[in-house]
Amino acid sequence: MKMKLEVVIVPVSDVDRAKAFYEKTGFRLDADYAAGENFRIIQFTPPLSEASIFIGKGITPGKSGSAGSLVLAVEDVTAAREDLIARGVNVSEVFHYAAGPFNYSVENPRVSGRDPEGRSYYSFASFGDPDGNSWIMQEITTRLPGREWKATSAPATNVAALAELLHETEQHHGAYEKTHAKHQWWDWYAPYFSARQNGSNPEEAAAAADRYMDEVLHVPPR
Repeated sequence: MKMKLEVVIVPVSDVDRAKAFYEKTGFRLDADYAAGENFRIIQFTPPLSEASIFIGKGITPGKSGSAGSLVLAVEDVTAAREDLIARGVNVSEVFHYAAGPFNYSVENPRVSGRDPEGRSYYSFASFGDPDGNSWIMQEITTRLPGREWKATSAPATNVAALAELLHETEQHHGAYEKTHAKHQWWDWYAPYFSARQNGSNPEEAAAAADRYMDEVLHVPPR
């Protein structure tokens, strides 16, 4: 079973101010939707992240600024810090923890500078949004064993079902082939296959393949 962290809600007091900040950081703006005066939801996704954040109005009872220590994994914390500074974001100096990552049980837990041993997971920099929601960038160059999900093999192909889909595709492609200029058949087959595998019926898949050929590859009619 796949179960991925999808969204973290970040409470803010001024939605437009927060939106401008997260745009400045380089997070991708995915959606900005409002329904009346009391509800607005904006989705941002950090670069190359599979998880996103929500900011907005009427989306959480949480107090603005209450999201703390949201962790971003980066390959080079120094480079990531410099990139954010160039975008106008106020970022801390690079630091490490005196007693190990995220250990605040000791006095003065943060120590200036990179991890002296240069270990993966041990060097950090932090920044905050205008409401005080805090972000920590953690440098991860090599993950520890067991820290990555192993890809599972694809299920075995049902040869009979594949043959039937090929036959179906060939039949529907014939109509397009009669009305359009010479083209590579596999260019039409690919979007048809993709549409069928994503739940479209044969007519919808054929229409999708036609659009691809007409709008992307610009195959002219005969």
